[in-house]
Amino acid sequence: MQPQLFVVFGATGDLTRRKLVPALHHLMQEHEGDVRILGVARSEWSDEDFRREMREALAEHADLTDEKLEAWCDACLSYYSLANTGHAHGYNGLRERIREIEETAGLPGNRVFYLSIPPAVYEKTVEQIGAAGLADADGFARLVVEKPFGHDLASAQQLNEKVHEYFSENQVYRIDHYLGKETVQNLLAFRFGNALFESVWDREHVEKVEITVAETLGVGTRAGYYDDAGQVRDMVQNHLTQLLCLVAMEPPTAFRAGPIRREKVKVLESVRPLAPSGAVLGQYAAGEVDGEAVPAYTDEEDVPDDSDTETFAALTLKVDNWRWQGVPFALRTGKRLPEKRTQIAVYFREAPISIFENRQYGLSPNALAPNVLTITLQPDEGFDLSFGVKRPGETIELDTQTLSFRYEEAFGPAPEAYETLLRDIMRGDQTLFVHADEVEASWALYAPLLGEGRPPLRTYPAGSCGPDEAQSAAQGDGRRDEQREEPAVA
Repeated sequence: MQPQLFVVFGATGDLTRRKLVPALHHLMQEHEGDVRILGVARSEWSDEDFRREMREALAEHADLTDEKLEAWCDACLSYYSLANTGHAHGYNGLRERIREIEETAGLPGNRVFYLSIPPAVYEKTVEQIGAAGLADADGFARLVVEKPFGHDLASAQQLNEKVHEYFSENQVYRIDHYLGKETVQNLLAFRFGNALFESVWDREHVEKVEITVAETLGVGTRAGYYDDAGQVRDMVQNHLTQLLCLVAMEPPTAFRAGPIRREKVKVLESVRPLAPSGAVLGQYAAGEVDGEAVPAYTDEEDVPDDSDTETFAALTLKVDNWRWQGVPFALRTGKRLPEKRTQIAVYFREAPISIFENRQYGLSPNALAPNVLTITLQPDEGFDLSFGVKRPGETIELDTQTLSFRYEEAFGPAPEAYETLLRDIMRGDQTLFVHADEVEASWALYAPLLGEGRPPLRTYPAGSCGPDEAQSAAQGDGRRDEQREEPAVA
């Protein structure tokens, strides 16, 4: 890693305490990089206030208690307050503070600007960064933007235009922490590094694909943001869509940002237009999770009594290309579900003819279950492949067994997703980040679920698997073109 200054806007927030500073500290210890961190926020903190807060965060979230911790914080952490300064004056003062730190530390002018702030102020903050000339560095300048990038297609396009006024696309890192998970990255290695699976990764062999992101938690303390967003904006438009792209994309020409991003955009451009009838939206009612009674969504703190925000979404997409024509991709995500789990299940087609149903020869009438490849992203990262076997005995009794692989058993604990992504940002690798075209294509895809005419809201008890109507969501594709016949699939 080159020497650089990491400027975190929103430095007094929870993300900085729990994820960013612990990850940056670990990276600097591992790679011995000369990286300084400047926290920026409106709180009237001093350098020492910020350092004290981060020392506590490191001790709490990174389990660090050695005597070097205080020295590291004193040497690497600084703070600048935007309180009571006015926008223009405040950012001019920030420019001088950045120059002071760079000169004192002997940094070459490499800067990363990380927006850990509410999405509503992304555009204004980018404008102030640009107007103050903060991006006019002697070295590189990079902008990191947390999701959600926009609120809909129009706002995403507007934000992209504002960002591109001051930063070129190769300077912008739209971060989705799911892409930093080792299992997500290994999905590409699994597909394109093993001819055994890539050769059957198509409509001739795959019956359907299910992508699930289930949470046991409710809205928690995020009601102010979440009630204006909902599950489609908060999870479907980014996390689930990125997983869809990685499963469905064609082989890239190289394992680099450009080729991978181009193939992901092609997937989104191939998805059949979604009709509201092809989705089920729900909102959790009171119920029980992990043996504890929990309130309904509308009874959560800061949630309006008449809120119609969805906390559950199930929909089926069709990718209209040669590889996937006719294969349904079922996306499902929700809060207050029975267990926390993120996984991709690839269901392979059954054998065209079953030979295990002839009672004359003592064969069992049950046929083999289809093979299923389950890729688990959390909580137990790994792969499971089910296959059929014969039970010992005179008759043909069939059973399903599983080949399993777990990353932690093979390699030990995986690095934190933010650690992986921050390392790539500091190295200038955009492979695991989202391109402007991806953002706009995904917002366009889900537009029918965000405005007037969206599906009616169903209720489901907390602790259940979602609305009853969602059980049949994968059966329909919600297509608009009813006159076109579905091609036969062998």
